[in-house]
Amino acid sequence: MSRPSLRPEIISALKRSADGEIQKARMNVEVYLHNPVGIGEHPDILAAIQEQLDIIAHQEERVQIIDKYFANHNHE
Repeated sequence: MSRPSLRPEIISALKRSADGEIQKARMNVEVYLHNPVGIGEHPDILAAIQEQLDIIAHQEERVQIIDKYFANHNHE
């Protein structure tokens, strides 16, 4: 008797986690774009936005890697 695989749930959780990080970074960029004066702890708004863009790029790459190497492969 074999146990059911947790693979689909783990892959889904990884992708949802990445999506959550993307959404947080997107909202941060929107805040910076709409109200840059109100962000007192970030005197360099461009650098702060670039940091958020780097987060988005990293998480999107993570999802692409999951899709390419793990999501659609059957492993027993």
